[in-house]
Amino acid sequence: MFIVTVPITAKVLLRGQLAALRAQGFDVTVISSPGPELELVRDREGVRVIGIPIAREIDPVADARSLAQLTRALRELAPDIVNASTAKAGLLGMLAATAARVPHRIYLLRGLRLETERGVKRAVLGATERIAAACAHRVIAVSESLRARYVAEGFAPARKCAVLGAGSSNGVEIARFARTDLRRREALALRAQLGIAPDASVIGFVGRPVRDKGMGELLDAYEQAIAAHPTTRLVIVGAGFAADDVDADLARRLAARRDVIVVGRVDEPAPYYAMMDVLAFPSHREGFPNAPLEAAAAGVATVGFRATGVCDAVVDGETGLLFDVGDTAGLASGLARYLADPALCRTHGEQAARRAAAEFSRETVWAAWRAEYARLAQVPPNSGI
Repeated sequence: MFIVTVPITAKVLLRGQLAALRAQGFDVTVISSPGPELELVRDREGVRVIGIPIAREIDPVADARSLAQLTRALRELAPDIVNASTAKAGLLGMLAATAARVPHRIYLLRGLRLETERGVKRAVLGATERIAAACAHRVIAVSESLRARYVAEGFAPARKCAVLGAGSSNGVEIARFARTDLRRREALALRAQLGIAPDASVIGFVGRPVRDKGMGELLDAYEQAIAAHPTTRLVIVGAGFAADDVDADLARRLAARRDVIVVGRVDEPAPYYAMMDVLAFPSHREGFPNAPLEAAAAGVATVGFRATGVCDAVVDGETGLLFDVGDTAGLASGLARYLADPALCRTHGEQAARRAAAEFSRETVWAAWRAEYARLAQVPPNSGI
């Protein structure tokens, strides 16, 4: 059983994996807040789904109600293994699985939201992490830097925490993002549609254009980087999770620039990667980000910050260029370096593609998870897994 807060997590971050597990003989159920996307997961993956409202933010009354419903569902279905992820579902899912005496409880750590929080909220989020980890038999982090940070913060002992393979929870669809002739034609059509000249350089950004994704630093760095390359364009693609609003200052800055093109949320970002020369990814915190992996599969190098998770997705000096979090000048120099040296940019993109195929293909990541679940299925409950 997988428990996530909102259905888009299952739609995006468990895409294909659920059906693959079912094909391998596992009986798979997904619990999430209800909605059309949960029904889409059911139909696409061929698995059972249960809609239980789970609030993203702290709400004692709603959370107590969700916990009671989760516990009741787990007692009725009696799963052998529960995999709960995202902050709220991880907490409530692990509490419910403990109350229902589920034999094997995995807290899948996708990231640490508290990294960019301060004060009381950070303290509360830290307390929830300790509770979730205490209820879990095993905390599986999606990257080594995230695992190390989690242990260093004292949320769980090192013996309980692990990373499967090289990391990532679902890998990347290599064939989907590969820069094929079809993708190149789509990229040319996109350039024309967006008013970008065929020979202009394109810096791309994929994700939520908000502050903790480094949007402020990116706009500053872009202005510096294009001084010698005025025809360069910045394309911001709001793919994946688009639940957070852009603050007013960022919205004004984005609207004021004609050389910055903002594309709304898209279901298929692959053609946009094929249009890019380089991906800018100055996020302040991640678990294991998808955008640099998808860019890598498309043969696109990444310039970003050396944040948790990002340093696992990008090998500095080989598949991209990394700078300290908040180093706008460094970010600008990395972008400018690639714009001035297209050969180096292509070389790093090619190396990124090889690494993605070797370590992060869906098949590789899924095999690691199948092996983990199969191992647990053979392990007696409460045996110190």
